[in-house]
Order: sequence, then structure tokens, then C-alpha cells
Amino acid sequence: MNLECNLAPEDLDIQSYFCLQPQSIRHLVEVQFADGSTFHLSAEFLRVYSPAADSKIRSIAGEKVIFGRRHVGIMSAESIGNYGVRILFDDLHKTGIFTWDYLHHLGSNKFSLSRNYIKTLRKHGLSRDPQRRK
Repeated sequence: MNLECNLAPEDLDIQSYFCLQPQSIRHLVEVQFADGSTFHLSAEFLRVYSPAADSKIRSIAGEKVIFGRRHVGIMSAESIGNYGVRILFDDLHKTGIFTWDYLHHLGSNKFSLSRNYIKTLRKHGLSRDPQRRK
């Protein structure tokens, strides 16, 4: 996998890297940590689990549900000092800052989080696919 690893904390003691595919719109990131763990996270997964409040989230029975993001891409990402990474998605969502700890949590729990996401969509009759325009 050919990825650009150009975002890392400024503090060299923290060896974490956020790597993007070298295209204009990216659908996969690689996050590497000093403990040796490496995670490949899809843009859809990161968008769904963005730590920011978003007006495009549907609230169903008090449960926040993001749907229709199967094809979302990442336009850019910027390092926020040693804290984490801000990601600009091609649906123009950009308010979430992913801390290094949160990225590690997402990577470590990717399987169960993905499964919960799919279960939630099914529970509410929603889809990962974007809604068709009428």
C-alpha cells in the first residue's frame, strides 16, 4: 500500500503517524503508533465516528446516527500540534479533531465499532449508501 506519511506530532518522542493515500480524494488512512500498532481505517469509518457534533447527524429516539457515507472521502488532513489530526471530508465535515488516543481506540476496536454501526443502521432502516436525490 503506497501511502504518504506526512502528518506526525511535532514532539519526536511521540511516534505516531497519520498516512494518506496519495490521491486527491482518499478513502483509507494508515495510523502508526510507537507501540508498534498500525491500523488501516476507512474514510467512512472515521466520518461515522468523528468526535464532532454535526448537523448532518440524524437523531432517532435520542440515538445519533450517521448514514449514507459509504463513498465519503478525505480531501485533506492537518496536524494539530501533538494533540491529533483534523480531517476534512469531501462532504465538507471538518470540525472533528481526532486525538492520537482516540485514533488508537478506533483502530483497536474497529471490528466491534463497525459491527455496532451496521446494527444501528439496520435497526433504523438506514443504509451506508447515500440517499438518491429525487
